[in-house]
Amino acid sequence: MQPHNPAPEETSRIKDPSGGSNQTRVRAHNERLVMSLVRRHGSLAKAEIARRTGLSPQTVSVIMRALENDSLLIRGEPVRGRVGQPSIPMALNPDAVFSIGLKIGRRSADLVLMDFVGGVRRQLRETFAYPLPDQIMQFAETGLRQFRTELDEAARSRITGIGVASPFELWNWLDQVGAPSEEMDAWRGFDFTEAFARITDLPVLVQNDATAACGAELVFGRGREFTDFAYFYVGSFIGGGLVLNHAVFTGRTGNAGAFGPIPVPGPDGKPMQLLNQASIFVLENRLKEAGLDPSPLWLNPDDWPDFGDLLSEWIVETARNIAIASVAIAAIIDTEAVLIDGGFPKDVRRRLVNDVRSEFDKLDRQGIKEPRIVEAEVGAEARGIGGASLPIFNRFMIDQSVLINEPV
Repeated sequence: MQPHNPAPEETSRIKDPSGGSNQTRVRAHNERLVMSLVRRHGSLAKAEIARRTGLSPQTVSVIMRALENDSLLIRGEPVRGRVGQPSIPMALNPDAVFSIGLKIGRRSADLVLMDFVGGVRRQLRETFAYPLPDQIMQFAETGLRQFRTELDEAARSRITGIGVASPFELWNWLDQVGAPSEEMDAWRGFDFTEAFARITDLPVLVQNDATAACGAELVFGRGREFTDFAYFYVGSFIGGGLVLNHAVFTGRTGNAGAFGPIPVPGPDGKPMQLLNQASIFVLENRLKEAGLDPSPLWLNPDDWPDFGDLLSEWIVETARNIAIASVAIAAIIDTEAVLIDGGFPKDVRRRLVNDVRSEFDKLDRQGIKEPRIVEAEVGAEARGIGGASLPIFNRFMIDQSVLINEPV
């Protein structure tokens, strides 16, 4: 999800990256610019694109025609005004490009096949006590073979790449989930690009799982409403992402917005990391202590059973700690909003967000501009969708902050 600027070697049309002139480089840049704008707004007519980008109407017309000829854009129904020719809105063609996302979690892995507009066409899931490299790659290889079998030849040729959304340093925080360090050490130095090269010739991009989820929310969810926002994803371990000026900010090492290590008060008042106070593994451990089966938490994150008071208490405590972290973030970054999502059902998300608002209001907020605290929209599959987005955005999109005349 990092901003993409045309590299010197990127010298041709998007569909055919095979060399060319400076003029062609500019054209590829402008094509990305137009597609990014259309993606953000759903569909736009040529005149509106020219106004928002600053490109001449003639240039926009040439670009739109080329993108339509490549089947990347499709025409909508003409919109007739009082005078003149009707305007024809153009939208991204969902079937133009496909991408594969691999999400690796502490308890489950997902493989998704996504279309050009974020629609999930196929999805596979595997659960485990803890993830190991060989197990994950076997799951990925089997899933890739299944996806290819289910697609016709034309659709297979339109798969643009694989995006991996994985927690950084999977070998850390093992005590919280009961994973053995000697086995999890296999992740140290593991190279996804090298591993995938043994099973496919598709290009591979890797991103932190919560950052990828943040990118999915920015493009396909409520993130489009805000210029800047902080994003929490409550998974087995809580993580997050940061958007500044309509673009995901990943920082020097790619770990910006990893809010899990933020210090918050523990049960005894001593500082603890947020991830130890506001993660699903906390609920998992409490269910185990109560003699309840915690596996529904990751077997079907969209449909949890009623865990009664244990769930309610976890929501309240998680909300209190996210509220504390949100005040700290607002004091430093001054974001417009805080968006909250996670690997749980929508009703749990709604309860959590409502409680975060209530807890936020109880805190001393003097000296900060209060952000809006809102539900995210993409949901439990945000990490897989974010992973699948990586190849599409790397090849076809551009940093949207370069657009002019955009509403702030």
